[in-house]
Amino acid sequence: MKAGIVGLPNVGKSTLFNCLSNAKAQSANFPFCTIEPNIGVVNVPDQRLDVLADLVQPEKIIPATVEIVDIAGLVKGASKGEGLGNQFLGNIRETDAILHVLRCFEDDNIVHVDGSVDPLRDKETIDIELQLKDLESTEKRREKILRAAKTGNKEAQKEVVVLDQIISALEAAKNVRSVDFSEDDRINYVNGLQLITDKPVMYVCNVSEDAAVNGNDFVNQIRAAVAQENAEVLVLAVSIEADINELDSYEERQLFLEDLGLSEPGSAKLIRSAYRLLSLQTYFTAGEKEVRAWTILKGATAPQAAGVIHTDFEKGFIRAEVISFEDYQTLGSEQKVKEAGKMRVEGKEYIVQDGDVMHFRFNV
Repeated sequence: MKAGIVGLPNVGKSTLFNCLSNAKAQSANFPFCTIEPNIGVVNVPDQRLDVLADLVQPEKIIPATVEIVDIAGLVKGASKGEGLGNQFLGNIRETDAILHVLRCFEDDNIVHVDGSVDPLRDKETIDIELQLKDLESTEKRREKILRAAKTGNKEAQKEVVVLDQIISALEAAKNVRSVDFSEDDRINYVNGLQLITDKPVMYVCNVSEDAAVNGNDFVNQIRAAVAQENAEVLVLAVSIEADINELDSYEERQLFLEDLGLSEPGSAKLIRSAYRLLSLQTYFTAGEKEVRAWTILKGATAPQAAGVIHTDFEKGFIRAEVISFEDYQTLGSEQKVKEAGKMRVEGKEYIVQDGDVMHFRFNV
């Protein structure tokens, strides 16, 4: 699963990417510093993995991961190919969720492409370009099926109604994710369009050090603007995150965070939030060779979860032996969990819960 970092040029996207991935993307004070997208695989911080590792003492510990993509900065006219528009929009279409970085700090030493700091205007600039691109692809789709609808094809007629709903929203400068579709319409007609403004989004408000804990007026404006959009807002002092990243020891990082009044790096919060944004959750396998976090979509069944390890596990699934993380932590070992009668045997219909510790029985 892939989350794309987007925003205007010079708002801190590549610096944030470096904080998250340690991949050292080029970062500089001029527009279009990033041209080709940079890709980093980022570990998802999860204390439960550390707890299990302490109890089991495995040879290896393998965390869950999310792929983060740093995409070129967008400018006005991108939907018509201005700047790196077509390339940018192609890259963003390939992601599963959007991390939209907004500059929410004043600094005369850092150039803003529009000459002044105004995160609401910046958000609108990008929204309009994405909406125009979605409008173009939705109108093409409508044109394609209109003939079938006119001949009386009921399925095509239903789709035209939904497409008209999308077009009306986009023409009113609304993102598709804010439109309330029925579940059937979403599954049958909306999801397949892969519209950019329908992707889940997190607005990352890049603030100065003094606003790292409580945000500022810019952040409050963004929160008010996206209240109806079903989006997350995260406050992050990206330059401070970069400074923390340069420190060698865990102790130094913790002292730095305490001085700022923070309990953990904002980048850790962002990665966990991105994981949630992608509708992902974690289950664990725990043994002497490795303790590992596995990534699945929320609502996945036990066979689907087994298939993440190997497709043969899903094909030949017999049953799952399941321990809740809380029981494992409280009782201290798999053996003690069994003795207490807390290990459950679940079948093919079981919906895996976040934090389950699982063994799979299968036969191929």
